[in-house]
Order: sequence, then C-alpha cells, then structure tokens
Amino acid sequence: MIVTLTANPSIDRTVQLDAPLRRAEVQRCSAATSVAGGKGVNVARAIHAAGRDVIALLPAREGDPMRTLLDERALPYHAVPVPFAVRTNLTIAEADGTTTKINEPGHALSPADAESLVDALLAQCQDAAWVALCGSLPQGAPAGWYGEVIGRLRERGKRVALDTSGAPLTETVAGDHLPSLLKPNSDELAELTGEAPETLEDNLDLVVAAGRTLVARGIEYVLVTLGSKGAVLVTADGQWQAEHAPVSPVSTVGAGDSTLSGFLLGVSANQSLADALALAVAYGSAAVRLPGSQVPNPEHLTLEAVTVRSL
Repeated sequence: MIVTLTANPSIDRTVQLDAPLRRAEVQRCSAATSVAGGKGVNVARAIHAAGRDVIALLPAREGDPMRTLLDERALPYHAVPVPFAVRTNLTIAEADGTTTKINEPGHALSPADAESLVDALLAQCQDAAWVALCGSLPQGAPAGWYGEVIGRLRERGKRVALDTSGAPLTETVAGDHLPSLLKPNSDELAELTGEAPETLEDNLDLVVAAGRTLVARGIEYVLVTLGSKGAVLVTADGQWQAEHAPVSPVSTVGAGDSTLSGFLLGVSANQSLADALALAVAYGSAAVRLPGSQVPNPEHLTLEAVTVRSL
C-alpha cells in the first residue's frame, strides 16, 4: 500500500493546440480535457494504473467536481471536507510538446482543516509501505509544514517520499525531520545548491555531489530528474544514472510525478536500486509521450529503451 498526500490539489484542465500559441490572438483548440490532478493525485493515478494498492488523500468538499473526476476514474481516495472548491490549473499544450501552465494559488487551509488532514493521513497510512507528500502547500501554510508531518510519520516508522519546491523544499531540507526519499528536478536541486539548473544538467558530478550532501544529512534516496537526460539516484551505497532513448515529447505535464511513481513501484516491490531507477525513467519517458495530464500504465512503458550506468 502506498498513500499520497496532496495538500493543494487541482482540477487540471488541458487544451491542445495544433499550432504554436499566439499571444493576444484568438485560437481554437483541437481537444480539451479535465482530470483530477495535483502531484500526489498524479502519483496515485499511475500506481493505481499499475494494479497496486494506493490511496490518494486530499482536501475537497462534498460535491466538488474534483471528487466526481476521482470517482469516474475509480481511484481510491479519502477526501477531508473543506469549505471551498478545489482550484483549477490550466495547461496549454502545443503540437511540438511545448507546454504552458497557469496555476491557481488555491485556498488557504485553516489550522483546524490542516490538522484534520494530518489526522486523516495518520489513520490512512497504518498499513502503508510508503507515504508520498507531493506538491505545493495551500496559501498560508507554514513553509515547514511538511517537516512537521514527516516527523509525525517517522515516529510511526513510515518511509516518506517528498516532492515539492520553493520554501517548503528548502525549509524541510534545513529542518530536523527529513524524508526517506527526496525527488527534486534540476530547478529544485538548484534551489538547494545555488547552482544554475542548466549547470546541473550539464555536470553530473555536481548532481552527485549535491545528492551525497543530502544523503549525509540522513536522506536515504535522492532521486534527481533531469528531463531528457533521465535521472540520477544517489544513496549511501552508490549512485546511478538512467537514460531513455530519445523520444518525441507530446506533453511534459506530470512526467516527474510518473517518475516518482515508477521508483516507488520498484522499491516497494523489492527491486534492486538500479532496476527501480530504470522503471522510474521508463515511467517518466512514457508520460511525455502521452497527451495532456494522462499518466502511463505498464503497457505504455518501453523499459528496454532505458540504460543504467553506475556513476
């Protein structure tokens, strides 16, 4: 069982354009879809599509369209009632794979609602092998909130994956309660190191060095996604890079979430770290070949196109 927490979920609206986006003009889209989203929900969708037990935890009031979308996909979830609607994020996807995202900030969680969310998480994760804390925090939430939640989960012996950015990332990494798994992309790793994202993508030695620093602080796995250059995994036992053969991207939305899903599927099935990394990159590469916010299932994977090497 894997439990995901999405404290700031979204309805992800994607419009597909057959021509490049033209500012200040009227354009017609060729397709439009709306799916239940937010990073943790995306992770749960991919895990569910793989046939593994998962529960997505999120705040959403009764009758919210978010719940309807979750019900339509038959995704197991637990919603903590809140007095506001789930936000809607807009993705504009162009034919060449270029994506533009416009994200609403979402509503603030009251202290009581935030505590209800944590209480529900602790109740739902009793049988969980992993708990994934994913995405941005609601307005008004303290930047160190994830650290507090991780502390309560670790007290119960839970392995925790964290995928976030900005102040919630930097505050958590600087705090006392660290996740078992951290999954930054190059932009997020740059927030922690001060290096430029493009510098990290071009210099794997810097990525490994940053990962080793985080591992030395007590994080068991550092999984860094590097776009077309695959991903790097750093642990106390070694470090590896996995790359997929070049693909033609359709949409990059949710690729990092799918990468995290693949890794959690691998390690929770007791695969070797190299194999789990290969599965993670296969999931991320499959995601960019799918339109909109669609997440891959095992039939979409081309694991044979992934190469892994020790660094």
